[in-house]
Amino acid sequence: MDFVFTTIFCLPLVFLLCLLINIFEKRRHQNCYILDYQLYKPSDNRKLSTELSGDIIRRNENLGLNEYKFLLKAIVGSGIGEETYAPKMVFEGNEENPSHQDAIMEMEEFFEDSIGKLFQRTGIRPDTIDVLVVNVSMLTCMPSLSGRIVNRYKMREDIKTYNLSGMGCSASLISINLVQSVFKSKKNQVALVITSECLTPNWYTGNDRSMILSNCLFRTGGCAMILTNKPSLVHKSMFKLKVLVRTHHGSKDEAYGCCFQTEDAQGRVGFHLGKSLPKTATRAFIENLKEIAPQILPMRELFRFATLSFARKTLQNIFGKSFYATRPMINFKTGVDHFCLHTGGKAVIDAVAQSLSLSQFDIEPARMTLHRFGNTSASSLWYVLGYMEAKKRLKKGDRLFMISFGAGFKCNSCLWEVVRDLEGVGNTFVLVISNDVHHCLSNDAISDQQCSALDGSFINHNAAQPDRDETQPSIRTAAPMCYNITSTKRGNRRSLACLATDHRPNTHSEPRATDVGRGNTGDPVSSTHRTGVIWHFW
Repeated sequence: MDFVFTTIFCLPLVFLLCLLINIFEKRRHQNCYILDYQLYKPSDNRKLSTELSGDIIRRNENLGLNEYKFLLKAIVGSGIGEETYAPKMVFEGNEENPSHQDAIMEMEEFFEDSIGKLFQRTGIRPDTIDVLVVNVSMLTCMPSLSGRIVNRYKMREDIKTYNLSGMGCSASLISINLVQSVFKSKKNQVALVITSECLTPNWYTGNDRSMILSNCLFRTGGCAMILTNKPSLVHKSMFKLKVLVRTHHGSKDEAYGCCFQTEDAQGRVGFHLGKSLPKTATRAFIENLKEIAPQILPMRELFRFATLSFARKTLQNIFGKSFYATRPMINFKTGVDHFCLHTGGKAVIDAVAQSLSLSQFDIEPARMTLHRFGNTSASSLWYVLGYMEAKKRLKKGDRLFMISFGAGFKCNSCLWEVVRDLEGVGNTFVLVISNDVHHCLSNDAISDQQCSALDGSFINHNAAQPDRDETQPSIRTAAPMCYNITSTKRGNRRSLACLATDHRPNTHSEPRATDVGRGNTGDPVSSTHRTGVIWHFW
């Protein structure tokens, strides 16, 4: 009888224990980890300097003098440097009529370089990949790009492939979300995500200003990454996905039409950037933050913000709207250690930084990525991440916030947790920094001869030019991360901005990722290598 009672008593406990083990095991397999990633760095003969950009503009017969000036001002003020990369057809002078094969070759060069290196570094064999997701927004081909990868690397017959297009710059987080959904339903999966953009068939050759701006911002780039939910690979992984939020404003006509692929009056296809884009992006950004903030910020910060907001509203009801006009700001740094911002342009970076009250140290990775690689569309977030890893900022337990914008209009964001200390081994940005960084600027005085040698490396046209004695060279230091050198000898005005200074305290001995424009010999830019097409349109 005692045995029967004991059995009856223990059965519910055993059932409950089995249920808890099953739930724990299921949740363990639902986690999404990044095992490794590989950034694409094209060959040096694909570097698009400002001088070459001027040549490309000049050979476009559809542009008049006003458009020419407009484009040069846009290029100079975009925050893009001298060593971004462009597709092959631009250097061959074939941007007017690129072939379909040119576009395929652009993609296959990226696949060959990045996917191969990723497999080699991780030791993952192509036939062990269970899920393949490719996002290239503005190229559709048959067989699909995912099919070409399967054929190139001889992947398994039961692999699940997804080919995403038309998602714009926010596509990489959409791909991550797709993989995350697969992981929730299947155990022990390994996924390969490819994110890039094809510029070859989308280089605009007309004269519509709203379309030609894309030529100034977008550059060649891409990223391949391996994700997994295998518990046996967790110790090798780099990041763990904590939260991912997607918001879509396509139901609003204004938001839907602010970024649009269409034809101009002459029938040339281009990517239209509307005047309502800043307002649309701001609305989408706010809505996304409202949704993700409660999931990533500590309760004390949410309570502080709610209390201040309630107090402000109450006081305004009593004393009027003019009382306590300053809105309370939520401090995202209480729940986030690093910020990966979409490098849509200098204005985009500055706007997001202002909204989140970020410091120059926080936005340095985004600014340096924009300068060195330009806007590489959906893959730009991963170049920002690569910069952080190369500078050894990412330590175990750190929380990393990513946010991106895309046509539609979409705003996607996510939070990653760093699984282990990252040293940047094999990182593309480590190679970029070691190869490109030879000179650093400091607050020390720089001679006029040095100014001449460095002329043309970083151009800062937004720096105010004070009144000065036109017979003497002047040297002044502007805002953080921006050192301006102005020389008036020989009647020339020059300004140079060093955007990549690390502003952490007591780290002056650390190498700074300062890109200085160079000739082919690796020597500082001489008078024959200067960006001769840069003019000052004040």
